[in-house]
Amino acid sequence: MVKEATQSMSRGDFIHTYTGKKFYALDPRPEDICIEDISHALSNLCRFGGHSPQYYSVAEHSVLVSECVPLKDALWGLLHDASEAYLCDIPRPFKQYLSNYKELEECIQRAIGDAFGLSWPIPDTVHYIDRNIVATEANTLWGRTLEWTAPYAPINAKIVGYGPIASEVFFLTKFQELTFEKRKASI
Repeated sequence: MVKEATQSMSRGDFIHTYTGKKFYALDPRPEDICIEDISHALSNLCRFGGHSPQYYSVAEHSVLVSECVPLKDALWGLLHDASEAYLCDIPRPFKQYLSNYKELEECIQRAIGDAFGLSWPIPDTVHYIDRNIVATEANTLWGRTLEWTAPYAPINAKIVGYGPIASEVFFLTKFQELTFEKRKASI
């Protein structure tokens, strides 16, 4: 008990995840990462800080990114926002003003990558598609380009606006499909 308490204190503050794990944002480790925690949290997070005209989850967004990048980058596409399962989704225009947020996000993303055998950094193709999907989301959800999405070109991606439960299933199904493909390719 004393050892566990000392270890917890040395790693900093933590949150309890959906599956009951302790997650230390300042000291994330691959063994702390759980796909069920990620899928559950991302399916409950609405994109655009909850200000979209209809519910649209980070989980659904992540699946779309994974489907629009080359297959070799698809797992990173699915997990590119996975740190938000622990940090929450901060709208893109505001992230740059939060001191140390990007560093904390990168630290968690590295642990996520390590947990799922992905090399760092996240591929540029994922960032490119992510930026362009935001334009697609604006056009679909608001019916127009938003001022801050204007530099990005919409791409052909179908946005449905699944609810949290369907988003979670959608995300986990895509994860299982991609990790099955990855295992099959390594045989």
